[in-house]
Amino acid sequence: MISFDVEEHFRIEAAANVTCSTDLRQVYSDRMDASTRRLLDQLGEAQTLATFYIVGQIAVTHPKLVKDIAGAGHEIGSHSWEHLRVHRLNPASFREDLKRSIGALEQASGAAVKGFRAPTFSVMKETAWVVDALAESGLRYDSSIFPVRHDRYGVPSAPRTPFVLLGNQRQILELPPATYRRFGQNMPVAGGGYFRLFPLGFMRAGIAQLSERAAPPSVSMLYFHPWEFDPGQPKLPLNRLSRFRTYVGIGRSTARLGRLFERYSGRFRRAIDVVEELEMRLEMLPRFRLDGENRGTESPG
Repeated sequence: MISFDVEEHFRIEAAANVTCSTDLRQVYSDRMDASTRRLLDQLGEAQTLATFYIVGQIAVTHPKLVKDIAGAGHEIGSHSWEHLRVHRLNPASFREDLKRSIGALEQASGAAVKGFRAPTFSVMKETAWVVDALAESGLRYDSSIFPVRHDRYGVPSAPRTPFVLLGNQRQILELPPATYRRFGQNMPVAGGGYFRLFPLGFMRAGIAQLSERAAPPSVSMLYFHPWEFDPGQPKLPLNRLSRFRTYVGIGRSTARLGRLFERYSGRFRRAIDVVEELEMRLEMLPRFRLDGENRGTESPG
C-alpha cells in the first residue's frame, strides 16, 4: 500500500512551537497544492492508485484539490481536522475533531472516508482511548500505530503486520507502517525521513521480509508527505536535529519515488482495497491491546 499524508509544511510536529506568519502560511498552502498535484501526475504516469490521508481543514481551503484526488481514483482518508497530536485532545474533543474532518472531506470529495491516520502516529499506550472513538465513527481501519521506538511516537511491541486493535468496548483493523526486523529491533523503513535518509535497499528489505510472513503475506504500508517532494520551499527555523530530520534528502525524493514505482510496478494498492480483503479473514489476524494485556498475540518479531 502506498499513502500520502497531506498537510501544509507549517503544520509538521517539529514546527509545533514555531511562529509562522499569515503570508508564509499562504506560501506553504500554495506549495502544498502544487506538490500534491505533481504527485498525482507521477502516480498517473505510473498507473498507480494511492491513499491520501488529508487534514480536514484542507477540504475547506482546497476543495478542488480533494475532489481531484478522489476523481483520479485515489482513496481519501482522514488525517484529523487540523493536525494536532492525539495527546493534545481528550476523548470528547477528539471525537469532534474526527467528525469535522470526515464531514469536510466527504463533502469535498463526494466519497466515503473509511480510514484514519493520526498526526505523528500519535495513537500510543497513552492515547489508547482513541480506539473506541475510531470504531464508533464508522471508520473501517486505522493506520496510526508505528511498531518502532522513537522519541515522538511508536508502539514497539505491536505486530508488524495488519492486526485487530482492541479497545475497551470496540475494535478496529490496524495497518501499521512497514518495518525491517534486524538484531532484535524493528527498523522504520516505511517512508518519511527514513525514505530520504536510508538507502532504498532498507525499504526493499523490509517489504521483502514482510512478504515472507504468513499472516498475512505481501502486506506493507508506505507513507510520504507532499512537502517532502518540494526542495524549493522556504525552510522553517527548526533546531538542528529537527532540521536534519525534516530536510535531509528532499532533493532526491521524486527520483526515488519513481524508482519504487518501477521496481514494484503494478503492485501498489490503496489501503481500502487491502482492507476489503483482510476483513474477510479477521479471525486469522493477530489481536493487540495498547494497554499491554496481550495474551496470545504475536511477538513483535
